[in-house]
Order: sequence, then C-alpha cells, then structure tokens
Amino acid sequence: MGTGSTMKLNELNKLTSLLYSTAPMPVLFLGHGSPMNAIEENEFVQGFRETGKTIPKPSAILCISAHWETRGTFITAMEKPRTIHDFGGFPQALFDVQYPAPGDPLLARETQSLITKTTVGLDVSWGLDHGAWSVIKHLYPAADVPVIEMSIDHYQTPLYHYELAKELTALRKKGVLIIGSGNMVHNLRMVAWDKLNTDAYGYDWAIEASEQMKQYIRSGDHQSLIRFRSQGLAFDLAIPTPEHYLPLLYTLALQEKGDQVSFFNDKPVGGSLTMTSVRIDKA
Repeated sequence: MGTGSTMKLNELNKLTSLLYSTAPMPVLFLGHGSPMNAIEENEFVQGFRETGKTIPKPSAILCISAHWETRGTFITAMEKPRTIHDFGGFPQALFDVQYPAPGDPLLARETQSLITKTTVGLDVSWGLDHGAWSVIKHLYPAADVPVIEMSIDHYQTPLYHYELAKELTALRKKGVLIIGSGNMVHNLRMVAWDKLNTDAYGYDWAIEASEQMKQYIRSGDHQSLIRFRSQGLAFDLAIPTPEHYLPLLYTLALQEKGDQVSFFNDKPVGGSLTMTSVRIDKA
C-alpha cells in the first residue's frame, strides 16, 4: 500500500473513531498562572501532573485558552501547531520550551460541524499559546495527545460563551478532553509582587470572590457565574477583564446532571490571583 493510501486510511480510521461513543470524559478548568509554571517544579505543577495520571488518556484535547481572543470564533486546524511564546521578560529557558503535540484537523472540522450558534473558522496560523501548552505539557509530557484550540470571541457576552460551549457536549463522549485555561481571580495590576513567595497570600476581596465562585460552582448556580458583573465589588476586582474567567464558563457549561465537581490547586497567589482548578467527572 502506498504512502498516500496509508494516510487516507489513517484519516478514515480517525474519522470513524470520532463517530463512536466512549464513556464521558472529564472536563477541566486549569488555573494556569505564570508562564514560569511551564518550567518550575511546584505544587501547582504537581497538581496538573497528578490530574493527568488520574483521568483516562484522551484521544485528543480541545483547549479554550484565555490567550487567544478574536473577533468571531476559530479553531486551529493545522497538522503541526507551533509553540507560541506569547509573553516577555522571562528567562531564555522558558522561550526555549517546545511542546510538539500534533494537531487534529479532522477533530477541528468535527467540532466546527457541531456548532450552530455561529460560523466557526478553521485557523492554520495560530498554534498553541502558553495558556494551552504550559499546562498541557504537565498532563501529557510526551506530547503524544493531539491538541486543538478554540478562540474566545472578545465581542460576545458571557451567556453567549456559555451557550456556545454547550454545543461541544458530544465531544465528551468521543474521547476528547475539553480544557478551559485561565484564572478565576486574575488582576495583574494589583499583584503584590513582594508577596509572590508567601504561601497562599490573597487580598480579602480575592478570597471573598474565590469562595463565592466555588460556592456557586458547588451548588450548580451557573447563572450567577454568568452574571458575574452583578456580583459586587469583590467580583469586579477579581475579574477586571473577562478573558481569564470565560474559560471557566466553557468548562461549567459542559457539566451534566449527576456529574461530580472537585477543586485542586486551590490557592491564592500574590494577593490578586488564584490557581484554583476545577475537575468535572461523570458520577
């Protein structure tokens, strides 16, 4: 059999596999924090690593990252996504990191076909930004799980993003691990830089917002989380801009009746950030 025929057969096998149901995969929201978590050894990295060991290995990953905002919605559809170093002022060792996970154009098209709320574009220029690779590399260090990203439409409402995410539900039953990557509390302008090495240091408002968010999540009150701009000053300070918060809504929208919700890496950092991560499992 020729190389071309082999490639077509592989594509057909992959496409066929997408049509079959699996046990529902977990869904994750990962508080990604500093890009340095990609190369440092700390309790948060250990939390990511442990999570990767305790969930079924996925056939592919769909990541919604805080660091890809667009006008409209796009999905990466290249065979080999580049590792994007979308930050500055960090050590060269961080810029040297490559995460060569393959892409999955077939999954990109499958995901595109599921979404009816908007027209989804297929992107071949973006890649994997640090909201994706800096955490996924700890879940799957061998870079042997295909990864695609879906962008966040900067011009849409929180409710729009929540409803859009619900259209991805079928992927949970096709072996796809869906990850939202951001931070529930994320106010870089108010970081206490002199407290970054102080264990679990959070401003009163950051702790208040974090605890209220977790209470809403535990009780399944997604509507209050969607209406985060109506939750008072603590929420306003915790979410000065929505891009790091919206991936949480993508994760929660995929929660189904009877699913179990748990938290890990649940600590504040530098006063005005939290690393709190959320895991949703089928009961």
